[in-house]
Amino acid sequence: MIYDTLFALNEQGEVAPQMIDRYKLSNANKTYTFTLRDGLLWHDGQPVTAEDCVASIRRWAAKDALGKKLMAITESMRALDDRTFEIRLTQPTGQLLFALAKPSSYAPFMMPKRVAETDPLKQITDYTGSGPFVFKADEWKPGVKAVYVKFDKYKPRDEPASGLAGGKTVNVDRVEWLSMPDPQSQVNALLSGEIDYLEMPLVDLLPLLRADKNVVLTEYNPLGIMLTFRFNHTTKPFDDPKIRQAAWYALNQKDFMAAAVGDPQQYKICKSMYACGTPFETSVGMEGKLASDFETSRRLLKGAGYDGAPVVLIQYSGLGSNIGPVAKSLLERGGFKVDMQVSDIASWVGRQKNRAPAEAGGWSAYMTGPTGIDTINPLVADMMDASCDTAQPGWPCDLELERLRQSFMDAQDPEAQKAVADAAQKRAVEISTHIPIGQFHVPIATRNTVAGVLHAPAPVFWNLTKR
Repeated sequence: MIYDTLFALNEQGEVAPQMIDRYKLSNANKTYTFTLRDGLLWHDGQPVTAEDCVASIRRWAAKDALGKKLMAITESMRALDDRTFEIRLTQPTGQLLFALAKPSSYAPFMMPKRVAETDPLKQITDYTGSGPFVFKADEWKPGVKAVYVKFDKYKPRDEPASGLAGGKTVNVDRVEWLSMPDPQSQVNALLSGEIDYLEMPLVDLLPLLRADKNVVLTEYNPLGIMLTFRFNHTTKPFDDPKIRQAAWYALNQKDFMAAAVGDPQQYKICKSMYACGTPFETSVGMEGKLASDFETSRRLLKGAGYDGAPVVLIQYSGLGSNIGPVAKSLLERGGFKVDMQVSDIASWVGRQKNRAPAEAGGWSAYMTGPTGIDTINPLVADMMDASCDTAQPGWPCDLELERLRQSFMDAQDPEAQKAVADAAQKRAVEISTHIPIGQFHVPIATRNTVAGVLHAPAPVFWNLTKR
């Protein structure tokens, strides 16, 4: 809504310039020179500069899995003038432009230099962007409402909008995001015309929406969401790799998908850490796993000397209310003791970063749902980052997996990349970074007065019209 990116993915998943006007490669494809579009402004009216972009890339790369790998092969990054900056690599890679276009987890959003220089591990408090909407902080009611208004000085690209790329033309003056925790209340509000747009209706209620001629359902994101079970490698019981392996045999994807989604048309059973339907999808390393083989799970726990330390499973309300009980039941049938704790999402996010022992306010496992686009290869997939203390919460630590992820960065042709991706998944299964427990997609629902919905990895509100 409020930020823009240097590049973006179009509807076909191709990288396209966004804030960038032009770029060139030199020095045996190791030096990139980027020139910004003319007329880019921050919401405070100041021009976007190359120095802002360099600072923003550094902030993003400090946390993003792919960004960290790119920084490891970056010799220098500097502004050449107000609109031009250079990234000089130590070796060529085909990942840089995609990295600058990735849409989430974490997206390389551009910020003013003063904001981007905030400690990457601290929350920013200045929400100045250069995107098509301005955040109305004075109207923000956390957990209730967020308001965005059209940025009248935003200069869209000339091309038609496509996915997250092209011209971000805003046709409405104001967008209000309303939080409605109850799914039935959400649907009732849409049916009555109280709201215009519902991001993720409960699948059980889709028949009500399909039956109303004033409602349109749009499958906007074909890769959907990859539901994931995440281990904490630093605390009991999952600090033991043999115990982590037992969980692979206790769980299965079908039970999770039946609980989370229900309708088989809306989900896929696919034993792959990479999004199903993408080039690197593979079942390598999954043999015998995710089949609720409780006997094998119990045998592995016995062999590991499992002492009954409870799996502290933290979940947030909404997602947790559906799939948490499934995980608890399957793990317990596989011989684990499980303590499931459900909270609101804000509390869950805070606790997720807590590295205390599970019994002292920390956690053993959680489930979440990254978008499919965030799991398409071993570099993009944050869950496969095994860089120890700098990895995502769960903190897996494995030099071999990191070597393979670096090899993917170095691979220059699709066949070599495929071989590395297979090897990376096999190793990620061996050390159990996480378990994929199904892929699903849910349409958005809009009133028929709304048009211009774009097919993209995330809901966007430019290009929309309302009559």
